[in-house]
Amino acid sequence: MSLMKNALKGFAVAAALAVTGASAQAQDVTLKFHQFLPQQANVPKLIIDPWIQRVEEASGGKIKIDHFPSMQLGGKPPELIGQVQDGVADIVWTVLGYTPGRFPQAEVFELPFMMNNAEATSRAFWHFAEANMFDKDLKDFKILATFVHGPGLIHSNKPITSVADLNGVKLRAPTRVINQMVSGLGATPVGMPVPAIPEALSKGVIDATVIPWEVTAALKVPELVGNHTEFGTEALYTTAFVFAMNKQKYEGLSDELKAALDSQSGADLSALAGKLMQGADAGGREAAAANGNNIITLTDAQVAEWKDASSGVATSWVEDMNSKGFDGQALLDQAKALIKENGM
Repeated sequence: MSLMKNALKGFAVAAALAVTGASAQAQDVTLKFHQFLPQQANVPKLIIDPWIQRVEEASGGKIKIDHFPSMQLGGKPPELIGQVQDGVADIVWTVLGYTPGRFPQAEVFELPFMMNNAEATSRAFWHFAEANMFDKDLKDFKILATFVHGPGLIHSNKPITSVADLNGVKLRAPTRVINQMVSGLGATPVGMPVPAIPEALSKGVIDATVIPWEVTAALKVPELVGNHTEFGTEALYTTAFVFAMNKQKYEGLSDELKAALDSQSGADLSALAGKLMQGADAGGREAAAANGNNIITLTDAQVAEWKDASSGVATSWVEDMNSKGFDGQALLDQAKALIKENGM
């Protein structure tokens, strides 16, 4: 009888240990991070991979994040936001404007000449999103960062100095509001994600593109066009990005792992990402100069012409937001105030 009791007791202890071990093991998690640029590009190299390392360290190794660049999990860049919502990926880095009309409030940061400091604007974007978007446009996601790139400029086959030089130019732009700006300035807008730019330039599908300096080297743009138009200390435009996580995946984490993830995300990550993106602009510009390309830096008077010509974009955006049930002017004023408040 005692032998039977001991055997049963031993079985119970073994079962308890198995349950405990399974429970501890269940706390460990592997997340899939999906994005559209090659591994060697600046955002993966300077922002995503270091962030992954910090999250893994903060979790004590209980979180592992596998990074899939260049759409390695399949699909096209505009599908990323759907992939993270559906659980194909656990975390994505994407352009909100790749799905036109779905995240209209974020467009305020893409309006012409809205910003010139990506760090300040990225932090402002986080606070704006907290106030206006997390429980509305972005309610289906756990947002880990919101940020923008440095000053957007024009890269073209022929020199572009005045607004009139855009007439007839087929110009790639990333999002709805930037396409509207391009069209209003006289060019023919061609919407496409960043990875499509090199082939489109080489095949003559487009004559020019707007992107920041930091990504030009990865896309070999200085080898495909010979002219680059800068807007002095101003930014023609910028683009709104997010790190978005599958909400159910986040909510299924233990409190410990949520805290580890949260500790490396938010306003500070957003500001850092913007700072690093703008900081990488110098390398792209230097590469174009070393290639012997024509870098045109507009004077204040020339920039004023572009500002005047593009001023209607903000007015149209406000009216469009009003038609969607938002207070467009209040959102525009709030974004401007937050950028100023968070300025360096």
